[in-house]
Amino acid sequence: MGGVGVPARFAFLDHPGPIPFAHRGGAAGGLENSLAAFAHAVELGYRYLETDVHATSDGVLLAFHDRTLDRVTDRVGVVAQLPWREVREARIGGREPIPTLEELLGSWPEVRVNIDVKEMGAVAPLIEVIRRTGAVDRVCVASFSARRTAAVRRRVGARLCTAMAPPAVGLLRLAALVPLTAPLVSGQVPCAQVPARVGLIPVVTPPLLALAHRRGLSVHVWTIDDAAEMTRLLDMGVDGLMTDRLRTLRDVLTERGQWVT
Repeated sequence: MGGVGVPARFAFLDHPGPIPFAHRGGAAGGLENSLAAFAHAVELGYRYLETDVHATSDGVLLAFHDRTLDRVTDRVGVVAQLPWREVREARIGGREPIPTLEELLGSWPEVRVNIDVKEMGAVAPLIEVIRRTGAVDRVCVASFSARRTAAVRRRVGARLCTAMAPPAVGLLRLAALVPLTAPLVSGQVPCAQVPARVGLIPVVTPPLLALAHRRGLSVHVWTIDDAAEMTRLLDMGVDGLMTDRLRTLRDVLTERGQWVT
């Protein structure tokens, strides 16, 4: 089964129960999106990792969240304006090099990776990496831009798992509130990856989950670090949770008999 309520139509979603995602490899550890962080997640038993991608000025695709080096490394500058020979010298937390997406995929061939495409300039390098590594069944591509995800899906093919962009998520939310609009929700894109709420407004609700599952959509929620909130969402029937607190989510799922490696 894909998650809780949806049979898996894509290899990426073929998991017996709610999917635990290690967000940026476990950002709470202070070395987010480093191979050390990802290795720690895998050692804990995580088989789904989450990362973002940016491309350097010469087209090297990084597993890295920010558009600049400034926040998490000992260097500064806009990634897209710097060549790989300079970016490779940066150290996350002053210690760990920035990995390429290809390094991440190659380090753990059994692991699946959720990829958030942050810039249009990363689209072509991502397509090349997916093709070169034969990773189409191991990845899910997401973005805040429907144009980016559509561009990747168009070039990689129908086997690629992708997540809804915000406009489609907005339509899903509307349809959960106004049932007459439900026929407008398409099940062509297999995932909705959403926050639990925006400000005080809940996004993930029982009606939204019910509608998503009727349309064949898996619902993954980010980024949940509190055990009580994890339990609430799992009780509601979400299909996956992304977290920075890897041990917390593992403990919650273990107590529920839903931790599967």
